[in-house]
Amino acid sequence: MFHKILIANRGEIALRVQRACRELGIKTVAIYSEADAHAKYVKLADESVCIGPPMSIDSYLNIPAIISAAEVTNVEAIHPGYGFLSENADFAERVQQSGFVFIGPNADTIRLMGDKVSAKREMIDSKVPVVPGSEGVLPEDDRAIIQTATAVGYPVLVKAAGGGGGRGMRVVFSEDDLLSAVAMTKHEAELAFGNGNLYLEKYLANPRHIEIQVLSDSYQNSIYFGDRDCSMQRRHQKILEEASAPMIPPASKKKIGEKCVEACRKMGYLGVGTFEFLYENEEFYFIEMNTRLQVEHPVTEMITGYDLVKHQIKVAAGEKIELLQKDINYNGHAIECRINAENPKTFRPCPGKVTEWHMPGGPGVRVDSHVYNNYFVPPYYDSMIAKIIAHGKDRQEACGRMRIALSEMVVEGIETNLELHKDLLNDENFLKGGTSIHYLEEKLENKKNN
Repeated sequence: MFHKILIANRGEIALRVQRACRELGIKTVAIYSEADAHAKYVKLADESVCIGPPMSIDSYLNIPAIISAAEVTNVEAIHPGYGFLSENADFAERVQQSGFVFIGPNADTIRLMGDKVSAKREMIDSKVPVVPGSEGVLPEDDRAIIQTATAVGYPVLVKAAGGGGGRGMRVVFSEDDLLSAVAMTKHEAELAFGNGNLYLEKYLANPRHIEIQVLSDSYQNSIYFGDRDCSMQRRHQKILEEASAPMIPPASKKKIGEKCVEACRKMGYLGVGTFEFLYENEEFYFIEMNTRLQVEHPVTEMITGYDLVKHQIKVAAGEKIELLQKDINYNGHAIECRINAENPKTFRPCPGKVTEWHMPGGPGVRVDSHVYNNYFVPPYYDSMIAKIIAHGKDRQEACGRMRIALSEMVVEGIETNLELHKDLLNDENFLKGGTSIHYLEEKLENKKNN
């Protein structure tokens, strides 16, 4: 096992990883920008290193600064958290070349799954179902692009091969709009990802977003920890997640879970990862794999009883997975609400000083947050300030506990999306379960128009 780990991240995930390390008896090094000098996880770390000014490009995305911090503190491994450099193959490569262990898959695997075209090809080879679409990268020839879209059938989705997080995609409903959409998406992709390659998929009209959580070691052992429903989204950004996904037959979940595990074995995957699918008409369609820890991992931990971060660290240290698939049992239901510092109507980020902060509690309630009274939410990073997780014996009890938790939470000094979550937890269609990825957008649009 490692003796000391550098956590190359900030916010609640830095604190979450730090807690797992402390349980394992591992010392931690926190890196921080000048804006995060007074953060809770910085104070709790065994050592801390300032790596630059507030802007991410000068600090949390500054690879030489992070490697230097690891060298001066003599760590053995680097945990990337999520976001920032967590799925940056060049960073993983630099970490390994510098003599440290990257807590995640190797650089080649990150590149393979980070490119949507090669990831889709890998899934096809592994017999994981994918969304019908182009075979590989879209050609440059206009006529060939039109033929491809016609063969797939409108509406189609033009997507950037290097995209992610809802960026680099455009829906096209007819041939008249196809070529202009391709040109615009290509230009955006070159600017945002440095990769103008595009591919094309059938646009599913009313799907759900379902995930399978996996864990693999370096001995070809791989297991899955069930599924999550992440369909409650705004502009392709997740707002609320739950485990397990309601209204999907257990046999279907088991079948797709086993396919994901086989795909991990085939590609020699190492660490935790998440296969993301669109689910429509009782069929799963692979869309991408996240080669890192997910924001929503706590709902899986709540229903399985296993600490995914500790397992992630253990397999990175070369340990074998001690669990068998039959050991993974599911207890009840869990829901996670992402609390963001943002205007509840415009969703504009709302940085500032938190003048009052009270977190909820009670049976089955967990809060992952780095915030405290008088904490200043900086304007430079993601607006998420907390995750509230509620667990119950079934979905109804989990929803009830979440309603109580949301009513207890107090945040003053800044605006948050608390009211949005309260509204969702009283929404008749959400409470029935099985809403699509478009539901929240349509709900907000109807509310605005009325």
